[in-house]
Amino acid sequence: MKFSVSRDTLLKSLNLVAGVVERRQTLPILANVLMVLEDGRLSLTGTDLEVELVGRVQLPAAGDTGEVTVPARKLADICKSLPEGSEISFSVADGKVTVKSGRSRFTLSTLPAREFPNVEDSMGTHQLTLKQGQLKRLIERTGFAMAQQDVRYYLNGMLWELQSGQLRVVATDGHRLAMCTLPEKVDVKGDGDIQVILPRKGVLELARLLMDDDADIAIVIGSNHIRAVTDEFTFTSKLVDGKFPDYQRVLPRSPDKILVGSRLELRQAFTRTAILSNEKYRGVRLKMTGDALDILANNPEQEEAEETVPVTYSGDALEMGFNVSYLLDVLGVLSGDQVKMSLADPNSSALLEESEEGDSLYVVMPMRL
Repeated sequence: MKFSVSRDTLLKSLNLVAGVVERRQTLPILANVLMVLEDGRLSLTGTDLEVELVGRVQLPAAGDTGEVTVPARKLADICKSLPEGSEISFSVADGKVTVKSGRSRFTLSTLPAREFPNVEDSMGTHQLTLKQGQLKRLIERTGFAMAQQDVRYYLNGMLWELQSGQLRVVATDGHRLAMCTLPEKVDVKGDGDIQVILPRKGVLELARLLMDDDADIAIVIGSNHIRAVTDEFTFTSKLVDGKFPDYQRVLPRSPDKILVGSRLELRQAFTRTAILSNEKYRGVRLKMTGDALDILANNPEQEEAEETVPVTYSGDALEMGFNVSYLLDVLGVLSGDQVKMSLADPNSSALLEESEEGDSLYVVMPMRL
């Protein structure tokens, strides 16, 4: 195996693939990246057995075909340390890879390519194509609400739901819920509706790959795996085997108190009051009366913060507590000048959305303060 490639082309693909590779591995080969050269095209594969990523690089000259695995982090660090615009040549001999560029020369150890694990190629039941920008928006608007290390493992991920041509994603950690629906219908090949849960790591890795908003991305959903394909990479992730909670039941029924305010003003007021909230519980008290919202925070050191924000509020006077971080997360991903908050009573969840016709809904549970 022998080839040359420009540093910048290789590094773009290598950085993405190396991101999948975990630093602490049970199997030594999982710390490596698989390099396969055929027909003048180099493919780089990294995996942690849950997520697999294949990056593709078109070489200027064909080179000698072959396959080998090399340490992912070391190779990425070598490429990063070489000057921009430099040319790198690779050659494999006697179980070692020699990397040369200018006056620099590195020899890396290898492991046999045949030992590299392959994510099973299962047939997909549903296929769809959408723009990378559309998928990126769905993930950005909901990803923050995924649980991190919850024992209810099905919450450590994101629900993807295809229902009569509509793609919706939902994430919840049990305290708050985020939901975003693609306004345009997608052309789905496959029978019936489907719900799958993409694991947290899969969501985060997929989000990193969506760089060109106008380019297409093809999604194939199977019973155990989801695959996303573009010109530059193929991403495969195992799905979480579990039942996602019925999110429709969480949406507040008939909230009769509506608050509408400036998203920016509310965000700034919450940010300031958060400074003096209890560092552990992050609770703030909201008092709604007439055309004003009072936000109060205090902490065990007897310090207090108070803000008053002009709002439009319809309903009886109401007082309730929330985790201010959850409210700030929502205000951080919403766009538009106004935000609408629908409430029922101090023990019911709040529903947040853009006051214009938006594609996202957020539910935040109240706190007892």
